[in-house]
Amino acid sequence: MGNLLVALLSGGMDSTVAMAQAIAQQDPEVVIACSFPYGSKHNAAETAAAANLVDWYQRETAIDIRHQIVQMPNVFAGGQSALMGDVAMPHLTYKEIAEGDGPSPTVVPFRNANLISLATSIAVVNDLKEKDPVTVVCGMHAEDARNWAYPDCTPEFLGAMANAVYIGTYNRVRLQFPLIWMMKSDIVRVGLELGVPFHLTWSCYEPVSVGTTVMPCGKCPTCVERIQAFKVNGEEDQVEYAVPIEW
Repeated sequence: MGNLLVALLSGGMDSTVAMAQAIAQQDPEVVIACSFPYGSKHNAAETAAAANLVDWYQRETAIDIRHQIVQMPNVFAGGQSALMGDVAMPHLTYKEIAEGDGPSPTVVPFRNANLISLATSIAVVNDLKEKDPVTVVCGMHAEDARNWAYPDCTPEFLGAMANAVYIGTYNRVRLQFPLIWMMKSDIVRVGLELGVPFHLTWSCYEPVSVGTTVMPCGKCPTCVERIQAFKVNGEEDQVEYAVPIEW
């Protein structure tokens, strides 16, 4: 097709699978994988994972994939998000969080609107042929959206953003969120089918230093859901956790 794909690549398994699926389906000429460190406790580990993933795809495939890191201003601090260190990190599953009242304590206020907007601007600036379609892909999924635990991951929010992106770029850019009806176990299954290097991804909200090594905690919501998703698929996660995991 010879078009441009811009992927929001945090370094986590959701964004990686979304990018890998879009690459397989669209055969883009160029992929720009965008990482947006915004001041969270796990951004350094995530961004390092994203860089490793881009290196892997450059080395193991014929894809022209480029990593663009955009350091965001620290506008989210003080928003009472556990990711920013404002409140304690819950050791709960996504389902347990969704069963509570209001948004998850790990929500970063209106974060995804900012990330999608930045990625859209990058897509327009780097558009290869101006008249060809340009895609921005992101990895929000059904467990994030459940019971509006993460309002900026819901189909309603993303649908509105897709309209804004398309209209605001004079019909040049389309926002895609291919995992929106998938659970974590579905995402692992699709990633395994696509040969995603899950061992290079990072999904933990609370990195743990063990000597000179930084490891996922194995207890935060995203660790718990990731571990369970691999178990559902009958696979052992090749990432090493700071606590023993019974596979």
